[in-house]
Amino acid sequence: MLQAYRLHVAGRAALGIPPLPLSAQQTADVVELLKAPPAGEETTLLELITHRVPAGVDDAAKVKASYLAAVAHGSEVCPLISRTKATELLGTMLGGYNITPLINLLDDPVTAETAAAGLKKTLLMFDQFHDVNEKAKTGNAHAKAVLKSWADAEWFTSRPELPKRIVVSIFKVGGETNTDDLSPAPTPGAAPTFRSTRWRC
Repeated sequence: MLQAYRLHVAGRAALGIPPLPLSAQQTADVVELLKAPPAGEETTLLELITHRVPAGVDDAAKVKASYLAAVAHGSEVCPLISRTKATELLGTMLGGYNITPLINLLDDPVTAETAAAGLKKTLLMFDQFHDVNEKAKTGNAHAKAVLKSWADAEWFTSRPELPKRIVVSIFKVGGETNTDDLSPAPTPGAAPTFRSTRWRC
């Protein structure tokens, strides 16, 4: 898997473009390698699981979140990733499959503080906000801290200040551009992810 991925990276680099993110199968292969890392590949494996798996609700993200959740809860042992580090990595996944594990980890004294730090920066909670709220009501101090952080908008105020001046390039496209043109649908003819918005340029 690693050899094939390196060939892919080299091929894309020759075209001046970044490598594609890992697929679900590639992520599963990385997970298997993390369980018994080949000598000399430790840094590469950590880089792949940390930075090359899409966030959110991608199929690969599900594989990543499931494994990290198992490591964070202690049901899996990874020689390269501690329980706390696994929780930290879950907190970088923006929303989706990482949310339930992070909420559950608020009850674990080993991981609670790290899980709270991740949730404080996660806004795509949907109905799982209520799960955090319920833990806060029952006295979970870390859940209370998450709610307080959200209320204080720390996810925004903790970010670097915007520069005073931003220079951009604007491309004018003739005719009509709509979200069908911008959709990340994986194959031609597939239903676009977003269909409602249209621009007139």
